Amino acid sequence: MNKLAAALDNPRAIIRSEALGGVPHGFLTGIASTAEPDPARISPGAQLVLVKQVHSATALSVDAPFVGAPRPEADAMATATPGLLLGIVTADCAPVLFADREAGVVGAAHAGWRGAQGGVLEATVKQMETLGAERANIRAAIGPTIAQSSYEVDEDFAERFDARDARFFERGEPGKYQFDLPAYVRHRLEELQLAAVDDLGLDTYASEDRFHSYRRATHRGEDRTGRQFSLIALPG
Repeated sequence: MNKLAAALDNPRAIIRSEALGGVPHGFLTGIASTAEPDPARISPGAQLVLVKQVHSATALSVDAPFVGAPRPEADAMATATPGLLLGIVTADCAPVLFADREAGVVGAAHAGWRGAQGGVLEATVKQMETLGAERANIRAAIGPTIAQSSYEVDEDFAERFDARDARFFERGEPGKYQFDLPAYVRHRLEELQLAAVDDLGLDTYASEDRFHSYRRATHRGEDRTGRQFSLIALPG
């Protein structure tokens, strides 16, 4: 049994990407849970940094937690400051963690279709570069995301994309398509010519015993407030 399969056997396991080996990080499971995670699970002594996610293409460079003020609106962060644990929350959108270990820079992005199309992944890499990272050394990992087989969309949605993106849509019932969000995110990352891109291939919708899915909860008339956290920090 490989490490990923073994982790998935434990509902509370921390899921990690081999592409980010040596960098403290983790994709956490989350069934109807909104409680902030204990940073010690990823990086003992680290301070958790979160933003107010709004499905934007905005990425910030951070060097300290946001204290005593509302969290800024953004959907990605980058840091070169040890002791910070960057965190994003998702419930079908793609969580993407980045690291340039040589430069000592990490990043985290929340990439729903709007953010990915708008450039949130590119903005994250740009912020990392301003902190000294080199894209040829940046590795990225795509965590639990709704899979194409679970993501039905309509004609209006499909028309928001260019013809060159047609390969990310598969025709379904009349007027319906299946959209491949993780493949689209991977494509945007590969266009950046990073050192490595790892898609863990985990479907939030189908894995109901491990992940919260906003779409699944909506379809079932269940509570839709659950989220899962994806976290990354610099090695101590």
